[in-house]
Amino acid sequence: MNLLQSSSQFSTVRFLHLHPSSPTPLRTRFLPVRSSLLPFTNQNAKYHRELEAAVDVVERACRICVDVKKSLYSSEGRIVEKNDNTPVTVADFGVQALVSLELSKVFPSIPLVAEEDSDFVRSNNLVDSVVSVVTDKASSNDKPLTNVDVLEAIDRGKNAIVYGTRPATYWVLDPIDGTKGFLKGSEALYVVGLALVVEGDIVLGVMGCPNWKEASSYNSTIDVQGSESVPTRSGILMVAHIGCGTWARQLSDLMGVSAKVPNGWTRCFVDGCHLVPKARFCISDSQTWESVPLSAFFSATSDADGVSDKEILLLPTCCGRPITSISDRFPCHFHDKSYVLCSLCKYLMVASGRASVFILRARAQTIIKAWDHAVGIICVHEAGGKVTDWKGSDIDLAADQVERRILFPSMGVLVSNGTIHNRILEMISSTS
Repeated sequence: MNLLQSSSQFSTVRFLHLHPSSPTPLRTRFLPVRSSLLPFTNQNAKYHRELEAAVDVVERACRICVDVKKSLYSSEGRIVEKNDNTPVTVADFGVQALVSLELSKVFPSIPLVAEEDSDFVRSNNLVDSVVSVVTDKASSNDKPLTNVDVLEAIDRGKNAIVYGTRPATYWVLDPIDGTKGFLKGSEALYVVGLALVVEGDIVLGVMGCPNWKEASSYNSTIDVQGSESVPTRSGILMVAHIGCGTWARQLSDLMGVSAKVPNGWTRCFVDGCHLVPKARFCISDSQTWESVPLSAFFSATSDADGVSDKEILLLPTCCGRPITSISDRFPCHFHDKSYVLCSLCKYLMVASGRASVFILRARAQTIIKAWDHAVGIICVHEAGGKVTDWKGSDIDLAADQVERRILFPSMGVLVSNGTIHNRILEMISSTS
């Protein structure tokens, strides 16, 4: 059955199985994505042009990450520290410049809200390195990109645009969510995340995670020739469009494998857990289970085979801790020594049904940034889940009336499969 004709075959799909696509050299010029490569028809997607552009540029941004990571520890690789001691490489700036450049060509009137600043590139002599990686992945241009072109593109995401209370349309980009994971090693997970906000609503989102893994033994509902040879390292591209669901496929070409299915999209759904004690939880890497209100009801364990009646399963996603093998009772297709180090990875886990809940406590000393959540919110919503603050209110992207960069969720953020959302809110309220 054609994926574009019907999605009914996905009604029981809970976990993703992503299919490889045709190999092309990493260092090449790229053409825009054709609309036929989306998992739904243009008639059903009001923002299909924007989504096509977002899919194309996020895939190319992931290629920047893969290429830079290969050279990260060579004599030419560069690792530097930002003023806030967050590790950053030319990949962060290269991704932001590439996304800014490509989107401004097609949608010049839509501003960009993003993380990085060209001042840092200049002061650390990274300009030439950033220009090089961007030039390599940029679409064909009549003239070569200059240093000024790339630096201005980076600063487009930092330019102060006063939105005020008026409705606004803008992109939200996290160049690399999980830079520490990016630097940690080949097994660490990190995400390139891009979302479009229209009049306060997130209408589309794209997440690319080059190190996402699928178990080769997992059987897809789609018939794939040679499925027994599907690689365990695939990388994932997850897309969501308002009213069209959340979908995923393998990142094209990153691992040098060939296509088995033309498009390879699989629809994503949150898990079906309807009891809090049976749920699989994720928490922030910097927080402990004891800091979460639910610790008053349950202790936590990362041993999926030894969960008692008064315990919940906490997926071990803290920085530097491996995600261990999980039994069939708690299906999870990560290999050992994978690491989840960023917020968007956790949203990805909930949207794909690998986790039931991601709970984040807001702290006075921590600023919650829009780009760490925007794309994850729509991916979870369109997969059937729910995202609110700890009082049950929707996340207000317009709360920062000046620049739309900061979120102010009351007490924290709760991401869930939707079914157990209200019960968890009740538990939080009873302990406040």
